[in-house]
Amino acid sequence: MDRQMEPELMEDPVQVKAYAEADFEIPHQQFIDRLQEFVAEPDFNGAALDLGCGPGDICVRFAKAFPLSTLDAVDGSEAMLEYAKTFTAPIKDRIRLIHGRLPFVILPQQFYAIILSNSLLHHLPDPLALWQTIKRYAKPGTRVAVMDLLRPASREAAAALVETYASHEAEILRRDFYHSLLAAFTLEEIEAQLRETELPLRIEQISDRHVFIKGIIS
Repeated sequence: MDRQMEPELMEDPVQVKAYAEADFEIPHQQFIDRLQEFVAEPDFNGAALDLGCGPGDICVRFAKAFPLSTLDAVDGSEAMLEYAKTFTAPIKDRIRLIHGRLPFVILPQQFYAIILSNSLLHHLPDPLALWQTIKRYAKPGTRVAVMDLLRPASREAAAALVETYASHEAEILRRDFYHSLLAAFTLEEIEAQLRETELPLRIEQISDRHVFIKGIIS
């Protein structure tokens, strides 16, 4: 099945509210758990970068996992960042929210020790925007962790995943999940993207719908 792109930014108020209030406890915490295992440095006190932070749930989970860290969190949707302001308010001294689109965003730091991204890749018309931004703000030793959806083999398979994992969610969220699955990349496509950008990252399929990509920049 060919990729079916969806809008890059989530800005409709109803859509944003549904996403911000959805239950992503399991995949979001799994992402943070895998990141902690990869970083293996609970007292990490450097600067991290979250690309595509959405409403801020991952930001808060990262800040709790690494309580000595600071985080610059980027998103192209102002509506999403409004929710993120609320979610991150208790620790706003450690999280800096930044409005901008990849690859054009200009960040306040030249390099970051950790760069993370969850569920952004499939939104991008040009996937290289993510990998090029990572290269731009990484330095030798930067740890990179990216999690995203994988595109199923067919529309029927995508619909089955929606029924399995989102049958209890609002219809607008079920619709968005379905379109996100159609917009996601395959393992082979992600491998080609990494070869083109010469990023030394490893790819692992971690579920029937998720891929985890990690590595240390040399």
